[in-house]
Amino acid sequence: MEAERVGKKMNKKHSTGIMQGRLTPPKGRGIQFFPFDGWQSEFEKAQGLGLNDIEFIFDLDQYESNPLWTDGGVSEIQSLINKSGVLVNNICGDFFMRRPFFRVEENVRKENVEVLKKLIVSASNIGARNVEIPILDNSSLKTKEEEDILVRSLTECLETARSNNIILSVEADLPPVKLLNLLKKFPGHQVKVVYDSGNSSGLGYDPYEEVTTLGDFIINAHIKDRVLGGGTVSLGTGSADFDKLFTGLKKINYQGAFTLQAARGSDGNESETTNTYLNFLAPYLAGLRSY
Repeated sequence: MEAERVGKKMNKKHSTGIMQGRLTPPKGRGIQFFPFDGWQSEFEKAQGLGLNDIEFIFDLDQYESNPLWTDGGVSEIQSLINKSGVLVNNICGDFFMRRPFFRVEENVRKENVEVLKKLIVSASNIGARNVEIPILDNSSLKTKEEEDILVRSLTECLETARSNNIILSVEADLPPVKLLNLLKKFPGHQVKVVYDSGNSSGLGYDPYEEVTTLGDFIINAHIKDRVLGGGTVSLGTGSADFDKLFTGLKKINYQGAFTLQAARGSDGNESETTNTYLNFLAPYLAGLRSY
């Protein structure tokens, strides 16, 4: 295909991206959504802001209309990547947060497995490298049985991931040692982790402990801020300890990506808000890159 492995050919050390939809006015759709009405325009906006990457969202709502689901949509994504130079390295599978692999009937679990396999193939076709499975909020693990079902379900997809050169990862609300133990249950330690600074601060975890415990398992870092026990706020105004976080990332010699998933500003000011966040993040990244 025209854009085959575009993302994988480039040196993406410490690439800086943004979650899809953050460059589109929400118009009452909430903080995170797939922008069906203008997802294409986000490539040009991201390029103008100097961003390397857009993390695509694959959600349950209207998923069959998501461009990742159709050959035509995949071709359109390829064309936009080639035109803008903005990659899609990571895909956030919010579909599996709305409809987890567990707490559902077996036929639904099997359908989820097939959906994930198809998403993996689409991810490979656009040059992505990572498909993320959220296990938090509605999909938070409550029991050992649920954990076993999750491990079985993702393991069933690992051969598809390997053959398509895609990494599977999880984003979880588990404390670091429990999360590490979960990751070790997958054969060959093939499932990685997405670290989220906002989820961490909202739950009161120590970011240095988290990243030094998880180490090389971390493939992507969502950058946001939350108040302890509360919601998402502008970077630097919540409980996230970015000094501790980046000290930990230096310690493990982190080589992965950063994805802005921070609080929204005023409708229509998405680029300005994003630029403010990039300025906030810049000295931390400079310190990491010079380490």
